[in-house]
Amino acid sequence: MKVFVLNKHGKPLMPTTPRKARLLLKEEKAKIVSHSPFTIRLLYGSSGYKQKVKLGIDAGYKTIGFSAVSQKDELVSGEVKLLENQSERIRDRAVYRRQRRNRKRYRPARFDNRKRKEGWLAPSIQHKLESHIRIVNLIKKIVPVTEIVIEVASFDIQAIKNPDIEKMQYQQGKQSGFWNLREYILHRDKHQCQSETCQQKKTQPKNQALAVHHIGYWKKDRTDRPENLITLCSKCHSPANHKQKGSLYGWEPTVAPFRGETFMSQVRWRLVNKLEHCRHTYGYQTKSKRIDLELEKTHYNDAFVIAGGQRQNRTEVLIFQEKRKNNRCLEKFYDAKFIDIGSGKKVGGADLPCGRVKRNKGHEKNGENLKKYRGKKVSKGRRQIRKQRYPIQPHDVVKYNGNFYRAVGIQNKGKYLKMSDGTDKIVKNIKDIEIVFHQKTLVLIDAISM
Repeated sequence: MKVFVLNKHGKPLMPTTPRKARLLLKEEKAKIVSHSPFTIRLLYGSSGYKQKVKLGIDAGYKTIGFSAVSQKDELVSGEVKLLENQSERIRDRAVYRRQRRNRKRYRPARFDNRKRKEGWLAPSIQHKLESHIRIVNLIKKIVPVTEIVIEVASFDIQAIKNPDIEKMQYQQGKQSGFWNLREYILHRDKHQCQSETCQQKKTQPKNQALAVHHIGYWKKDRTDRPENLITLCSKCHSPANHKQKGSLYGWEPTVAPFRGETFMSQVRWRLVNKLEHCRHTYGYQTKSKRIDLELEKTHYNDAFVIAGGQRQNRTEVLIFQEKRKNNRCLEKFYDAKFIDIGSGKKVGGADLPCGRVKRNKGHEKNGENLKKYRGKKVSKGRRQIRKQRYPIQPHDVVKYNGNFYRAVGIQNKGKYLKMSDGTDKIVKNIKDIEIVFHQKTLVLIDAISM
């Protein structure tokens, strides 16, 4: 285990041992500036001896591996699990903004005057690119890095799907000859519901209302690739079937998504060009060196090899989880509850919808009106608005009765706090709780000894 050290001016020095850090803190020659990872700052002048340190980055779509090595030791090593479902949060933000604009006075539409700058990336891709740069800068603040090495790769998605593809075949995909994606999916599935539990598969009328369903919707995979889409009838494509115990929950696409490959192909050179004193390497070189060193295939071991690691003394592996700094959702909607006349169970209003797809009530694509099965109303629908931001956020470290806990969430309008010690969860009055430190965007969730 290493303790990271900063000089009096906040510049990184070589890490030290926990024993020496403990002595410096006891003699009041240093103070703690961060708990995650544990970092101290000297209170007296010290130039500090620095060695050449090389930082290796194993870039990825979901996980980033990092390792900084000197000539004799590995100084820091670990993985960062990136924040997922950024597209969903961007979509939610757009909904909130649209609703807020609609409540204001009318103003002319301005959706046609948007211009994209050169080098524009989709917001979800831009977020992950910035996360890579943020993590590198964080390591450079606590370790005196002199050189950065990043593994890059380029992927041909069409060749991954079909190794024999060549020349004009790249322009003649599965959707060639169809007006749009929906038309292709319906033609591929022969305009029939593909659910195995469908009771109307053999008796479906020609004008049956059909919907194109995202197979990975339950795990928030809403990509519009054909392998993730399937044809369903209006009865199978119901809100109840989308829930955890529904027939559509847990389906897996026939072909895994290529998000990671697409991400690396888009950002590989942007990442190298944005960082100073940075050079690149390739995956095949990392693989051969890792096999020679007889190391397990992990992100932090790959980063160790990328940094030029050979027989250096390994340090413990730090596992971080990226988290949201602030929750933009200030309002939540809770659906009304009814007694389903058919089953006698309590269900939400969304489980028994009107079935209308088009405004015209008699349109052939409209499904069955299930509102007639709504029985006694158990509870009304309500909107709950969060009126303030509380000082304690999830994952913050707090102290209660001399013990340390991790905050889970505020309850009862800020009066109580739910917290966890890793095994059990307790709820206590916020007046009896002391805040130790606030977690930022990276939360240390585990440390693995090597």
